Amino acid sequence: MSAQFTNKQGQYLAFIYAYTKLNRRPPAEADMQRFFEVTPPTVHQMVMALEKRGFISRTPRVSRSIKLLVDPSELPQLD
Repeated sequence: MSAQFTNKQGQYLAFIYAYTKLNRRPPAEADMQRFFEVTPPTVHQMVMALEKRGFISRTPRVSRSIKLLVDPSELPQLD
């Protein structure tokens, strides 16, 4: 079954994948904030939405605990 996410959610998921692959650790919300040039609440809301939809898992109150649950082959190219 193919993952169903919005374009914006896809970009966040692609960023999480690329960042983790490149840095060998998941991104912090601050890393996503800088990349997407958005506010901290915007990033946090997106992380919560991605977790709720089952695209990622994370440990609350633990930094850099995001784990991608989507097959990388289903992710869009990062813009």
